[in-house]
Amino acid sequence: MAERKVKTITIGGKGSSLSSSSVFAISTGNARVRIDSSALDKLSDQCPALVKSRFPVPKTLNLEETRASLTVLLNKLLVASSASSNKIRTDLPVLISKALNSQNALDFPETLDVTEEERFVLEESSPAVHGICAILDHLSTALMAVVDVFAALSCEALGAHVRAFSSLDSGDGFADKEANGVASDLKVLLTGSNLVGKVDIKGISKIPETNGRLREAVKLMHSTTRVKLNSSVMLEEGSSDDESVGTTVISLAVALRNLGKSSLCRGKMNLESIDVENLSNSLMGLFEKGCPNEEMVEKGLKFVTEAVLKNDYVKFVQEVNVLLGIVWKIVAWEAVTAFVALDGKGEEAVVVDGGDVKVDKKTDKKKKKVSRGKGTGVIVQLTKDTLQSKVGDNLEKWIEDLLLFLDPKDPEFDTLLKKVKEIVESNERRRLPKVPKGTRDFAKEQMVIRERAFSIIKNVFKRHGATALDTPTFELRETLMGKYGEDSKLIYDLADQGGELCSLRYDLTVPFARYVAMNGITSFKRYQIASVFRRDNPSKGRYREFFQCDFDIAGTYEKMGPDFEVVYVLTELLDELNIGDYEIKLNHRMLLDGMLEICGVPPEKFRTICSSIDKLDKQTFEQVKKEMVEEKGLPVETADRIGTFVKEKGSPLKLLSRLKQDGSEFMENDASNQALGELEILFQALEKSKCINKVVFDLSLARGLDYYTGVIFEAVFKGATQVGSIAAGGRYDNLIGMFGTKQVPAVGVSLGIERVFAIMEQLQKERNQTTRATETQVLVAIIGDNLSQAAELVSELWNAKLKAEFGVNKKVMKHISRAVDSRIPFVVIVGEHELNEGNVTLKYIETQVEEKVHRNEIIDKLLKEIEFRNF
Repeated sequence: MAERKVKTITIGGKGSSLSSSSVFAISTGNARVRIDSSALDKLSDQCPALVKSRFPVPKTLNLEETRASLTVLLNKLLVASSASSNKIRTDLPVLISKALNSQNALDFPETLDVTEEERFVLEESSPAVHGICAILDHLSTALMAVVDVFAALSCEALGAHVRAFSSLDSGDGFADKEANGVASDLKVLLTGSNLVGKVDIKGISKIPETNGRLREAVKLMHSTTRVKLNSSVMLEEGSSDDESVGTTVISLAVALRNLGKSSLCRGKMNLESIDVENLSNSLMGLFEKGCPNEEMVEKGLKFVTEAVLKNDYVKFVQEVNVLLGIVWKIVAWEAVTAFVALDGKGEEAVVVDGGDVKVDKKTDKKKKKVSRGKGTGVIVQLTKDTLQSKVGDNLEKWIEDLLLFLDPKDPEFDTLLKKVKEIVESNERRRLPKVPKGTRDFAKEQMVIRERAFSIIKNVFKRHGATALDTPTFELRETLMGKYGEDSKLIYDLADQGGELCSLRYDLTVPFARYVAMNGITSFKRYQIASVFRRDNPSKGRYREFFQCDFDIAGTYEKMGPDFEVVYVLTELLDELNIGDYEIKLNHRMLLDGMLEICGVPPEKFRTICSSIDKLDKQTFEQVKKEMVEEKGLPVETADRIGTFVKEKGSPLKLLSRLKQDGSEFMENDASNQALGELEILFQALEKSKCINKVVFDLSLARGLDYYTGVIFEAVFKGATQVGSIAAGGRYDNLIGMFGTKQVPAVGVSLGIERVFAIMEQLQKERNQTTRATETQVLVAIIGDNLSQAAELVSELWNAKLKAEFGVNKKVMKHISRAVDSRIPFVVIVGEHELNEGNVTLKYIETQVEEKVHRNEIIDKLLKEIEFRNF
């Protein structure tokens, strides 16, 4: 048997948080513990005066509960060590981590010699309660994910009518959100099933409500546990922390009890629906032996209630954990009975001979083809593929394998969870509106990266003296047509709304040329960042609506001066965006024309052949040659000669020197000779500016746009993310003159920010970085329901130019959770106690340090703290 892989979970790192899933993995021995090195550095090596303290993990806990408790205690100690006032020694955290990673039984003395700070953490952190809560959180979240699937299987096994799932929302605005969510997921699981809709069964219509209450309780449990696992012990001093946990967990216990009874009822009905007598009897015996009964469920809730009434919160969460185990078994047995009942609804009847299940093929009746639901069919197939035994082998062995597959401790269970998640997410995609293909929304985290990129780009443009320009989103169609060669077919035309034929802009260059000509401008260095539109086939990094970032220089300047600056600007942009390695392929349109003339291409075919050559970055030369010969009528020998030239590329100065050597055909052609002279000036300037190492002289670069007349270039990302060209540009000396009476030479570059953004997103994902979506510095937390208090304080913060938000809620943990989730560094807490004293409580979220500040001094205090911490 292959050795089970055990992952390592790091605890105590800066900005890290302990999750319930991590606690569960450690508690079940599926993960090892590692203390982050930065957390170890904050621990003390000193040995001050020690005091006696009881070890806070009771002996009454089972092994998993003990390991979970120790994990929470370890995290609490490390959180406490991050506060400057606390002195936590290295000894205790290291001792706990070694115990968790040991294969031996966990055995700690009842009392320990500890520092005063360690004693405080041991006695106030409630690790047993929170550790078991973490187990409850993880297991109930997993249960929530699968109960709807097994209920849907029961609906098919029973042939139940499910029309009630479509009539929950009355449309009056008071719909049960969680019940509606369950009903919607059940519908997608059963879509296409011909097994349901036959019998009205009492209780089926209650599934959304029962499972919806479980969703409510689990979500509350999750949010509470997440905060409790990572909050400072200082926050809990003198508070009724266990009582708040009790309020959350008791609602989970009630929801579990109701779910258990509901699931048990369906399991029994599934048994009764099996029309093969021997099979039904065999399964009934195994069901009664292995499945908990209703009395066990009621006793489980009774023990939970008795423990909470005695304020024994460790016993309380233990009993809820027991109840969860009982309900989990019931739900698993519902799945067993549903699978067996469904197995008998195929083409052949199932009979039992002893312990083995056999198939009876003796039937003359034609049975209707069974069609399972869209989601249930996937789950049934996944289960069949995973189990090593079948119903038709040995019933008891098959049930054993299925129950193991449904055990959340089993590695295969994650496969089931992932598949259920895929089905639910497909339901979300089906129900929610969509954006058109080739467009995208940008979430708040993405917008942070996007705005940062725009800021870098604007700063580079402004550094070179460019001024901003904006033009309309659409232009007259006549302005755009005839400027893009074969790509003109990609222009988006608008319906005629008033006698003018208009189209969405294809790029920013043609509108810029139109603006310069229309206003009689002869010299202009401008930048523009705006969206453009192309009726293209969407693919990765290719959209129908996307932003371009353009930098252009129009006017008469020193020879190749603007060309040099534009190429240099492109290197600056890509270097400062820090996306990784790239290269700038560069060529000259007149050099291309000279090459085509040398090869024997007629002048009228220059542009269309250039369009074919431009595809060499995506196609082989043989494919391009076929297009030039078969579609564009070029002789084979001419195409072959072009092939010898377009394969030339390399170091700019070296390739230039080779093309200019004596006897070169390029030197004998007027167009190419002029181009080589201009490129020599450009390459020498780029060499002096120390950016020529990013440039590759490439004779295959053609750029398909018709308006280019001189230098052309294209930037290509060389990293793992394949997005194609990320920037391009060139000289267009005749474009402005097409709109006016005077020719104004121009050169420019356009950066495709969407492709750059795709690279930045991937890099962030690979580096495991997170983005803070808000710049909020302070959260004003009013404990109570007085909005006017929040308005008074937060307006003072706003007037002081602080970035602040406010919240009004009676629960302090709601405010803290909001600050943690949004990564807001400071929370100003105002409760009844603070109001009476004329103070506020200032809490620094990262270290969990709190201090009292006089109400009139809070602005100055915040300004100093924010400046000091550079927020």
